[in-house]
This record gives sequence, C-alpha cells and structure tokens, in this order.
Amino acid sequence: MSDTVSTMKGGKRIPLIILNGFLGAGKTTLLKSLLVQSHQRGYSVAVIVNDMSELDVDGVLIANTEIVSPQRQNMVSIAADNISSDMGITKLDSAITRLLSNEMGSGNTPDFILLETSGSSHPLPLVRYFRDHPQVCLHAFLSLVDAVMLHEDYDDGYGLITALQQHLEQGKRSVVNLLAEQLMFCNQMILTKHDRLPRETLADIGTAIHPLNPEVGIVAVPWGNLDLEAVLALPPYDFHRVARLIDELTEDIGTVCSPASHSALSSCVIQDERPFHPQRLWDAYHHHMGSGVYRSKGFFWLPGRDDLALLWNQAAGSISLAFISYWKSGVLEHTDSPLTAEERQALQQQLATSSGRFGDRRCDLTIIGEKAEIETFATVLRQCFLTEEEIVWWKKGGDFTDPWPRTVVHMQ
Repeated sequence: MSDTVSTMKGGKRIPLIILNGFLGAGKTTLLKSLLVQSHQRGYSVAVIVNDMSELDVDGVLIANTEIVSPQRQNMVSIAADNISSDMGITKLDSAITRLLSNEMGSGNTPDFILLETSGSSHPLPLVRYFRDHPQVCLHAFLSLVDAVMLHEDYDDGYGLITALQQHLEQGKRSVVNLLAEQLMFCNQMILTKHDRLPRETLADIGTAIHPLNPEVGIVAVPWGNLDLEAVLALPPYDFHRVARLIDELTEDIGTVCSPASHSALSSCVIQDERPFHPQRLWDAYHHHMGSGVYRSKGFFWLPGRDDLALLWNQAAGSISLAFISYWKSGVLEHTDSPLTAEERQALQQQLATSSGRFGDRRCDLTIIGEKAEIETFATVLRQCFLTEEEIVWWKKGGDFTDPWPRTVVHMQ
C-alpha cells in the first residue's frame, strides 16, 4: 500500500471517490481506467455503480473487466434508480454496508471505494450523506463534463453560465442547473473528449466554467487516462467549502432532486431477440435522433456479423460501436472453432437453459433524455429490427447493406 493510501486510511474510515457528471461524459471509461490502475498497483478496491436504467449497462461493462464483480463480492450495482433520490440513498447505504461487512468475501476492507453515479444524479444528497458517515470518508468528488457538448450546445461553456443566471432569476430548474451544480460541488473538474477540439477552444471552455467552482483545478483527460495516484493525492473533500451551497439548495431539495426538475429526464428500454437491420439503424441514428436524446446505450447484434456482441454507446450527437465479446451461439456455429469437445458441450449446456429464438443473441438498449423525444426515437428504433420476411430471406443466405464501420473498438 502506498503512503498516500495509508494516510487516507489513517482515520480508520475507508476513503471513497465519486465519479459524477452528466449523461455520456465518460464516467464508465474513467472508472475502468482507475480499476485497471488499481489492479496493477496492488490496491484492494470496491466499486458501486449506479444506472438509472433497469438494464444496468454500466454494471455489466465494469464486471466485464474481471477485476470486480458481484461474484467477487467487491462490487454492487444500483440499477433502475437515481442514487440521489431518497430510495437511491437508502440503496447506497445498504451497498456500503454490504461491501464493508464480513459477509463480502474474506472480511478484508478495501483500500478505497469507487462510486460511479448515473448521469442524472445530483451531488447534494450524496455530499450530505457522506458528510457524517461513520465508516466512509469522501476523499474526492470528480465531476466529468463533456467538452464537445459544451462547445456545441453551450457556446464553449459561456452559454451554460448565461442560461444558469436566467434560470436562477426565473426560479426555474432544468438540465442547465444540474450541469452547473455537478461542477459546483466537485473538488476536481475533468474535461473529457477534449481530443476532438482545438487547444484554444479547450482553453476557452476552461475559462468559461471555472467561475462555477474557482477553488478547484481543471484537468483535460483523453479516454479516461487520469492518473490514479494524482486522484489519491488530492486533499480530502472540504465540506466547509460547500456548506453555504448545501444550505441554499437544501431549502429546495424536493425540486433539486426531482426528475421533473431536469427537463423531465426519463428512460426507455428496448428489448428484442431480433437483430437490427444495419441500414435502417444507420438511418435512424442520422435522421431521427433528436437533441433531447441525451444518452442511449446497450448491447445489440447485426446480421452479417451475427457472432459479435456489440455495444451501442451514444452521447449527445456522437455514437461509437464497440465489440464486447462473442455470442455463445455464434461461437458454436463456427465449425472451424478451436473449442475442444468438452468446451463445446459446456457452451451447449449453458445455452440450453438460457437461449431464446437466436440462442443467447438479443438486443437490450436503454434511452435516456426528455420524455417526448426518447419515445419518438424508441418508436423509430423498434422499426429497425428485421421483419419476419427479412429473417427468412437472411437465413436463406440473403445479405443486407451495412454502412457501419467494419472495424470497431474492442472493449476490454
């Protein structure tokens, strides 16, 4: 254990690091990076992941690292709830109790805990909860902000400040308030996706948002490459610095943490065993996704590459596809697979208890944003699945136009 962690744990309470930020800012990418660094440096770490969707996509991605998982008893997922709500705080308290109890594995306490919040989470209830926690001390509150989003939607961040001032004057709450207040509570601002912007633009963004929290630093991070030791070396979270902000917002805590206060942020789940038609899915993304669709993510498959489990990862106006793993059904269909007879038999037994119409292949997506727009987009997406006639044609050897990149990122 490093001197930094030893000092952090000197007070007998377990240090905790929060990763907060709006939808699609890159929290899961950063969390995976910090996990890998923790593993490489020999730290014992526990993780709590919050996803407002019932699909818990982020929890699956983190468990896929094989560093933490519910089975290893060092990870807890809180899905289908906003961790800032009353029920979310109750679930968070239960998660911490489980992670620190002897029933979670060997009884060894972690060196620190990493908490990834959902993008719609407000910092206030979390800060209040950890202020007097008997077992956990809040060490770092990292607020991630999408630099491209600020550039395109908020005039390099200056529009965010202007809109916030207008909302305060009008007594109005929306996503603008949430974005600003996530930055106000942090003790480290992190600009993500900055590699897509000129250096001078990034400097303008930093200048624009720094007045929201002038006592903390701003760091630009590409692809989640934030140094773990730099995070551990941060001064402990200063509750006195945000005491006035807590008091001001506590008076309006009901509306601050209400989903209705964030432009009616809602989520919608799409589940189907059929694959997407590649061209229709491409057209849906390019022509039917409104600006109120802040985030969509999940797992899906396409005919023509039907052995690949793909990750759909959209934030604001950008989207990426990533290869997660191979479908078991796809592996078994390859006659030239290097699997032994025993391995093939084991896969067949697994599929026998959980397979559907297309084996283990299926599409599970969640869409988050303003209610009306996500419902419209969801309707279009449901029309992108192969029809029964197309399925028959495909099984007979038919091929579909596929405009998506043939080379996709491999998510470890």
